[in-house]
Amino acid sequence: MKRVAIIGSGLGGLVAGNLLAKKGHKVTIFESHSAPGGYTAGFWRQGYYFESGTFSLEYSDMVFSLMKKIGVFDKVEFVRQKSRLVSADFDGSPENYADLKKMFYDAYPAEKARLDKYFAEVDKMVGALEPFLLKSSIWAKLAGGVKMAGLYKKYQHMTMSRFIGQYFEKDSNLYRFWSRIVYPDTAALMVGGAIISFINDYWTVKGGMQSWADALTDNFRALGGELKLNTYIDKIITEKGKATGVAHGQEVWPVDEVIAACDYKETFLKLLDDQCLLPLAATDKIRKAAVSEGFMVVYLGLKMNNDELRKIMKLPHVTLFDEQPDCDIYNNCDEHFFEKNSIGLYSLSLLNPKLAPNGKSSLMLAAMASASWMDNWGGGDKQKYKELKERAKNDMIAKAENLIPGLRNLIEYEDAATPLTYERFTHNTGGATSAWSWNPEKRFYDNMMGNHVDTPVKNLYIGSCWAAEMGGVPGAIAAALKTVKRVGG
Repeated sequence: MKRVAIIGSGLGGLVAGNLLAKKGHKVTIFESHSAPGGYTAGFWRQGYYFESGTFSLEYSDMVFSLMKKIGVFDKVEFVRQKSRLVSADFDGSPENYADLKKMFYDAYPAEKARLDKYFAEVDKMVGALEPFLLKSSIWAKLAGGVKMAGLYKKYQHMTMSRFIGQYFEKDSNLYRFWSRIVYPDTAALMVGGAIISFINDYWTVKGGMQSWADALTDNFRALGGELKLNTYIDKIITEKGKATGVAHGQEVWPVDEVIAACDYKETFLKLLDDQCLLPLAATDKIRKAAVSEGFMVVYLGLKMNNDELRKIMKLPHVTLFDEQPDCDIYNNCDEHFFEKNSIGLYSLSLLNPKLAPNGKSSLMLAAMASASWMDNWGGGDKQKYKELKERAKNDMIAKAENLIPGLRNLIEYEDAATPLTYERFTHNTGGATSAWSWNPEKRFYDNMMGNHVDTPVKNLYIGSCWAAEMGGVPGAIAAALKTVKRVGG
C-alpha cells in the first residue's frame, strides 16, 4: 500500500483516486475549491443550476466502460447531446455525417465544386476515425489505424486555417465556419474527429456535471479515500529529486507518490519546491508555452417556461454562427470583439426541468475568448474589469436576441464568468479550457496525440488533461489511467 496525494479533484483526479483507493492505496485528494469537480462541476443560483465548465463529453465507449469499472455508471444519467446549427445561410440539426454534408450543399449550391473537393478529403478522416469513436470490430480499428497513421503524417503540422484555405476563399462564410469548428488554428487532423464526435458521440449528464463529480466523490470516500476541500496545495515537497510530500501552509502530508491532477504550468513554475530539478531550458519552455483558449460565459435565469423556450431553441444546445469577417480572437485591442464573435446557447432546463424553478428556464451563453483581451481584462484595475465584463455580457445577450427576441426582458437572474474567473477558480493558466494550445505550430509536446504523465521528478506524475496536448475529458481520463499504472494500480 502506498500513500498517494492527488492535487485537484477534476475528472482526472477523481478517476485516479477511485482506482487507486480500490486497489487499497491510502489516497488523499486535495481541492482548493469548496466543491469537487474542477471543470466537471456546476453550481446553483436562486434555484437555477449552471455548469462551471464542461458542457459535454465524447469517447463514450471508453468513458462508460470506465464508469462501470469504478461502479458509478448507474448513478450518473448520461444522455445524448443533440445540437442545432444556425446561421444566415443554414439552420439544421444533422443526425449523421450525410445530413451535415447535405445541409452545406443545400445552403451553398454555388460552392458545390469546392465542397466536393473538401468533403472528399474529410471523408477519409471520418472513415479512419469512425471505428475508434464508434463500436467497431478489432479489424475495423486496425484498418482505421493504418489510414489514420497516413493522415497524421500528412496533417500533423498543418493548422485548420491552412487546410480549409485550400478549399474555400478566406473571406467566405464556409472558410470561417470550418476553420473555427474547434479551437483557433487547431491541427487539421482534428477535422474528422470533431465531426464524428459532434454528430455521433456527443453526450452530457442529465443531472448536471456536478452530479457526475459527486457520484465519483461519494464512491471514492466509500472506498476509504479522503477528500480535503478548501485546501490549496502550495508546495510539492521533494528530497533528492523525488516527490515526498505536499504542503498547505504549515501543514505537511508525507506521501510516496504525488499526482498533479491540475495545471501543468502551476505545478512546475509555482508548486515545485526545487526549481533546479528542471533544466533551465525546460522551465523556459513551460513558461512560454501557449495554452488553449478560454471562454466568456453568461448565466441567465429566465421568466419563460421550458415549453416556450423549446419552441424557439428546438434543442438544448444551439450554435449561433454569425462571426464577422474581422473577428480575431488574437486581436486583444478590439473592444468590439464580443459584438463580432459567434456564440453558443445551452439550456440545461430543456434537458432537465428540475434544473430550474417551476415554470421557468435557464440559459447559458458561451463565446470563446482570450484571457489577454483588452490588456488582460483591464490590466488589474477592478473597476475596468467589471466594466469590460458587463460590456461583454451585454453584447452576448444582444446577439442571443437574434434567436430569442426580447431575451433581455425575460431575465430575472444574470451573472457571467470570464477566462480570468476560470483561472481564479480552477488555477488553469489563462482560464485554459482544454490544456495546451491545439495549434500544431505552438505545440508543447512533440507528439500531439500522446499522453505524457511522466515528469523529471521521480514519483511525480501529471494526472490531468495537461498530460495531453489536446486535453478535454478523454485526455484527463487517459492520464488518470496511465498514472494509476505508474503508481501501481
